[in-house]
Amino acid sequence: MREMRTIDTGDASLRCAIEGEGPLVIMVHGFPESWYSWRHQIGPIAAAGFTACAIDVRGYGGSDKPHPIEAYTLQRIVGDLVGLRNVLSPDEPATLIGHDWGAPIVWNSALTHPEHFRAVAGLSVPFAGVPNRPFTEVFREHFTSKGRFFYQEYFQEPGVAEAEAERDPREWVARMMYSISGDVPPGDYFDKPLGATFLEGLPDPAPVGWLTEDDLDFYEAEFKSSGFRGPLNRYRNHEADYEWLQGWAGKLIEQPALFIGGTRDPATFLFGAVEDPIGLVKMFVPNVEGHILDGVGHWTQQERPGEVNRILIDWLKRL
Repeated sequence: MREMRTIDTGDASLRCAIEGEGPLVIMVHGFPESWYSWRHQIGPIAAAGFTACAIDVRGYGGSDKPHPIEAYTLQRIVGDLVGLRNVLSPDEPATLIGHDWGAPIVWNSALTHPEHFRAVAGLSVPFAGVPNRPFTEVFREHFTSKGRFFYQEYFQEPGVAEAEAERDPREWVARMMYSISGDVPPGDYFDKPLGATFLEGLPDPAPVGWLTEDDLDFYEAEFKSSGFRGPLNRYRNHEADYEWLQGWAGKLIEQPALFIGGTRDPATFLFGAVEDPIGLVKMFVPNVEGHILDGVGHWTQQERPGEVNRILIDWLKRL
């Protein structure tokens, strides 16, 4: 049976959905999500002989929500995973699975703390190595300086995106998720001028089987309670993350690894910057196995749970 626990990791307390017995598998969600984003994976992974643990990242749901921007650096969040592993699996390293922001979190946890994490799987976002400049410089060169909207620029000023999202969290989550899913009609919905709002120009969601009214009820309740400041603060630490990661420049992730992306996921192809995401990951993660799922958008494990579970469990059993 699934158990909800709040676990003190040392620097933050995290709400965790835990089920099963066996080697520890920690699942890390992205934005704007929750432990609930792994609702289709927890039971099957537990049934396969593992301790499945899906967390609320700090800032979300039932986990701690510190106010300062600097409380959401990659270093601090990676530290939360190390602390969680030490509590739940002190005698052996854990396996990590992450999606969206959770993917960079788990990739870099495996890179910086290989003694704690024996294997790593990233969904949606490929690992491109230790950065050679902060990501803020990249998107300002390609978008902001050219008068083009980029969502992460819009997220930089505290309070702006929070105000838009918190007016109607249900609508914001529904439209955001639909707009980069495999079900949205083809269209460049984020091609708009600098100064636009996030929701401006996004299509009205059509009903989809992977995001039900009950699912939206859950996300709406979570974000009405937690707000969006903590989740958005993750985007405001690119410079701090860059500085921290320079200590691992040139290092590879040596552990067994898995990457799952989707043909309709803009993040899988780094917003058009790469044509072969699996080849990119192999440059920095030599022991990676890759899968690109046809027709899948950004919400990998929610859009195609059966296929993702088959790949994940097969990989886990071979570790």
